[in-house]
Amino acid sequence: MMERLPTRLWIDALIRRAAVAGASGFVIQHGDDDRGDVLIKVSRLDGTAAAYTPSMDMDGNRIFLNLTIQGVGPDEREVDEYVRRARQRDSDLWVVEIEDREGRHFLTEKVEDGS
Repeated sequence: MMERLPTRLWIDALIRRAAVAGASGFVIQHGDDDRGDVLIKVSRLDGTAAAYTPSMDMDGNRIFLNLTIQGVGPDEREVDEYVRRARQRDSDLWVVEIEDREGRHFLTEKVEDGS
């Protein structure tokens, strides 16, 4: 298992990867700089979106889950409602929104999407 980067540094890198690829990334809620959990929303700018949240695989490595497999989205209003509830539950939560017409999440970690 690898040591995790401080959350703030990880978020900055995610937003930079999105910008380099021509997408936009925004911090919607600023969480704990060092250890805050992260929720990523990807808006396709067509009324659909996806949400990604971190988890651990069997080896203890950080992965992300596409919450569409749990019934969150693809309708953007459903994703926004999930994000709203998550923000109410956790004041240290980082929420990042990426706007990308192709729906790219720019995560370098493995993503479980149910396929």
